[in-house]
Amino acid sequence: MRILLLVSAFNGLTQRIWDELRSRDHQVSVELSLGGHDLTESVHAAQPDLILCPFLKERVPAEIWRKWPTVIIHPGPPGDQGPSSLDRAIMDGAPSWGVTALQAVEEFDAGPIWAHRTFPMPSEPPRKSALYNGQITEAAVACALEVVQHAQNPEFHPVPLAEIRRPIPGTSFRPVLKQEARSFDWADDAVDIVRRIRAADGWPGVRTVIAGQDVYAFDASTASTASADAPSGTPGQIIGQRAGHLLVAAGRGSVWIGQLRKPGGVKLPATTVVPSEAPRMQEGPDEICYRRRGPVGELTFQFYNGAAGTQQCHRLTAALRHAAQQDTKVLVLRGSHQVFCNGIHLGEIEAAEDPAGAAWDNIRAINAACRALIESPGQLTIAAFTGNAGAGGVMMALGADVVVAREGVILNPYYDIGLYGSELHTFTLPHRIGPERAAALLDEKLPIGTSRALGLGLVDIVGPGEPEVFDGWLSALAARYAEPAALRSVADAQKLAERPLDYYEVSELAEMAKDLFDDRSGFTAARSAFIHKLRPPGTPGRLRL
Repeated sequence: MRILLLVSAFNGLTQRIWDELRSRDHQVSVELSLGGHDLTESVHAAQPDLILCPFLKERVPAEIWRKWPTVIIHPGPPGDQGPSSLDRAIMDGAPSWGVTALQAVEEFDAGPIWAHRTFPMPSEPPRKSALYNGQITEAAVACALEVVQHAQNPEFHPVPLAEIRRPIPGTSFRPVLKQEARSFDWADDAVDIVRRIRAADGWPGVRTVIAGQDVYAFDASTASTASADAPSGTPGQIIGQRAGHLLVAAGRGSVWIGQLRKPGGVKLPATTVVPSEAPRMQEGPDEICYRRRGPVGELTFQFYNGAAGTQQCHRLTAALRHAAQQDTKVLVLRGSHQVFCNGIHLGEIEAAEDPAGAAWDNIRAINAACRALIESPGQLTIAAFTGNAGAGGVMMALGADVVVAREGVILNPYYDIGLYGSELHTFTLPHRIGPERAAALLDEKLPIGTSRALGLGLVDIVGPGEPEVFDGWLSALAARYAEPAALRSVADAQKLAERPLDYYEVSELAEMAKDLFDDRSGFTAARSAFIHKLRPPGTPGRLRL
C-alpha cells in the first residue's frame, strides 16, 4: 500500500511505525503538518491509499479526511478524548490504559474505531515520556499494523464510538490540563508530588518555586527514608544534592528533582538551574551504576533523554575505567529501557555563555568515554541498545566487541544538526559495516530498526522486545560469552584498527572545530531550533516517496 504518515514531528513513535511498515514492503511517505502551507496539495502529491497520524497535534483538514481514509492514533482507550490523555492517566493513577486508532472526523477523537489495545499501567507512577516511549509505542504499533490490514479489506467497516465496548470505564472528553490543575504544595506528601511531576515529564513540567526561583520541575523521584541520617527540612527547602539532582523537603518525605527549566529557558540539570550549598549526598539517584555477577560486570548509565553532558561523560569514563580494572571476563554497557544515548547535551551547550567552547568540551568528554570502551583491556565488551539511540550514542556503542539490541528499538546512526560528528565514528562505523555502507547511512540520514540493523551488521544479535525479558536474556548472553570458547571466537574475529585511535579522533576534531567555532554548517541555528522546538521550514525530501 501507499501509506502517508501525517505528523507534527518525525518523533520516535512515528519512526517506529515508519520502519515497521517499510519492513512489510509498504510504500511509506511522511508529511509534516507545519501550518502555513497547503497540506491538501502535499497529500495530493503523495496519492496515498491510507493516511496514518501517529503523532498529530493539529486538526486534519476536512478536505483531506473526507477524500482519503485518515486514521488518528490516540494515546488513550476508546472513549477517551482530549489532548492530555497520558497526563491524566498518570495523575489519576489509572490501573490500565490504552491506545485507539480512530477515523478522523470533525470532532476530536470521536471518529469510528479501527483498532484499539489496552495494557496494565506500572504500579509505580511512570514518567509520561517513559510511558509514551514504552507501552504506548508498542500498543500504537500494534494498532497501526491492524489498521493497515483492515484498509486492505474492502468489507471492513470501523465501529462507531457510540457502539463500541469501552474496556476502561469512565472514559470521556476532558480538556487540556493547565498548570493550575497540575500544581502542588511542597507541604504535600512526596509521593503525590512525584506523581504530578511525572505526569508532566517531557513537557510541560510542573511550575513551582525552589529557593525563591520560579521554575518548571521534571525528572522526580521520592527519596529513601531508610537511612537514619536522612536529612530533613521545612517543605520546599533544598536539603541535599547529588550528581546534578536537588533533594527538596516535602510535607512528608522528600523529593529528588533531576531537571529544571526557568520560564522561557532551557531544561537543564537541577543544580545548574538552581545552584545550592546543600550537602552532597552519598545516597540518591544513580545515573551510573556498576554491578558484578560472577565473571560479568554490568555498567548501566541512564542519562535524562539520553543527553550526555560534559560532567556526565567524565563520570561515565571513570566508571568504564573502573569496570575495566576488575577481574571480570565480560563488561556489558547498557542504557535505560527508554533510551541508550543520543550523544552530546545540546541543552547544556545552548545555555552556556560560550556555546562553542561548551560543545568542544562536551565532544572531547564523550570521545574519552568512547575510547574507554574501545580500549577496555583484557575483557570482552558488549554494548546493549536497551532503548533508542541516535548520533554519537549509536557510535559509542559500536566501539564494543559485541553489539546487541532490544527488538523494536530505533537507531539514528548519523549526524543531522550541522555537525560532522566525532565519537570515533570514522573508525567504528566502517569497521562494522564497511566504508560504502557507512557513507550511505551518514548520507541517507534515516532511522533504522533492529531488523535492518542486524542485516547491515550494525548490531550482532537482536534480543526480546519486552524490556524485563530482554534484561534476563542479556544477563544469560553475557554469561555465555564469559565461557572460554566464546571469548576465543570473538578474539579471533576481531580486526585491529588500521591506524592509531588518535588518527581518527584528531581527524574528526579538526572537522568539528570548523563546525563549532566557524559554524560552517549552521550548527548554532539548528541547535537552537531543536532545543526551542521550532518548526522546520518544510518536510525533508528524504522522508517523501
